[in-house]
Amino acid sequence: MINNSAIFRKSAEFLGAICGGLLITLPAIPQALAQQSTPRVNPCPSIFYEEPHNSRVVVPQGCPPNALTQRLAAQGLLPVPATPSPEQARLGVGGEEPPVPPQPGAVPPAPVPPTQGQVPPVPVQSRQAPSARIALANGRVNVRLVNDTAAKITYQVIGDTAPRSLAGKSDVTLQGLSAPVTVTFEREDGGQLTVTPQPSSEAGNLEVTFNEATDATQGRSAMRIEPSGSVFLN
Repeated sequence: MINNSAIFRKSAEFLGAICGGLLITLPAIPQALAQQSTPRVNPCPSIFYEEPHNSRVVVPQGCPPNALTQRLAAQGLLPVPATPSPEQARLGVGGEEPPVPPQPGAVPPAPVPPTQGQVPPVPVQSRQAPSARIALANGRVNVRLVNDTAAKITYQVIGDTAPRSLAGKSDVTLQGLSAPVTVTFEREDGGQLTVTPQPSSEAGNLEVTFNEATDATQGRSAMRIEPSGSVFLN
């Protein structure tokens, strides 16, 4: 009788130890599953390649270039787009997984024509004469944008700010921009802009005035300030 009681007691202790170990382990399982299911943030979301962002927003370094990035790079206003990182290449544009290679004998899909309104890359041309020259202050410049039109203007300091709006008959000052720097701008009503850069008598200050253009050939959409102080319009 004594031996049976001892055996029963040891069996109960053994089962208790097993159940206790399971209770300690189980809470960690959902946490591990939650960590594995946490999605990674895609650095190249598909919205960069959809209108209006496709023709208004420059994509981050390493992302496949959209229409605006290609155009500015071709004009020499941006560095040549860098090769996507392995992580960006794996995620793809918009976070989709890379396409599966076609099976042998499969018929490839027909090529998709360019979207209407998309701006094709512009061949690199010879360097134009600067529209103005300014004296930088320790390599930096303050740019005052003056909108003399009645339309709202969207502008962006490439690599520094997101697209911002400037109401008609108003102005804004961008302070401490480090050259080289590129600023893009366009009228939200689709009209053309003439751009007049005017250096200040004080070093490191530039005033840029926007007016309505009556001739499409006068329209400008980007300004580049070089470390030498040369100001180019495109």
